[in-house]
Amino acid sequence: MRGVIDGAALPKHVAIIMDGNGRWAQRRFLNRKAGHAAGAEALKKLTREAEKLGIEYMTVYAFSTENWKRSREEVNDIMDLIRKYIQQYIDDSENNQARVFVIGRRDRVPEDIVRKIENLERVTEDKQGIKLIIALDYGGRDEMIRAVKKLCSRAKDEEITESLFESFLDTSRFPDPELLIRTSGETRVSNFLLWQLAYAEFHFTDKLWPDFNINDLKDAIRRFQDRERRFGGR
Repeated sequence: MRGVIDGAALPKHVAIIMDGNGRWAQRRFLNRKAGHAAGAEALKKLTREAEKLGIEYMTVYAFSTENWKRSREEVNDIMDLIRKYIQQYIDDSENNQARVFVIGRRDRVPEDIVRKIENLERVTEDKQGIKLIIALDYGGRDEMIRAVKKLCSRAKDEEITESLFESFLDTSRFPDPELLIRTSGETRVSNFLLWQLAYAEFHFTDKLWPDFNINDLKDAIRRFQDRERRFGGR
């Protein structure tokens, strides 16, 4: 898709369902671990390019609450890659300005990965660049159930409002995404940011995630900028 991006009308927050790693690997006669590794590299590259473009927040779906249902071998491979790439983000933190957050559950993630996550968030907490939010062991329904439990135990005498409920979500520190991108040709949200995507524009592409690059992101943004966003008004 051709056209010029309006730098003054960029989506502040882009959410991405990074889908298609397995199919990418299969088409190349590689194992699924190789596909996940290629997907992780694609994320690193796109984060840098999105920051140059002026995107302030980017939330990516790295591992869902449902992904535990995959084979033990694949889950272990994904966890090994998460260990590797979190350490790389830590090692690279002096050379870039990305601030990294991890949302989702931590009670089921291996303890050594949780420690790495805490270290990553600590070493990037003063960074002023793009905010990269990684959804790990995350599900929208699970997030809302956890929020309701906190709400019931801590806000018994308060009026229940949207803003109060949002304060108990994993994403309470961030603005809602304005643009959701899903790769690989699938056209569903798959339990991702169910509350936060209420007014987001959706962009679906057949590109498999490891092949998705800055030009594809620009195409999604051009389409976003072509839409009239009325939020229920006229």
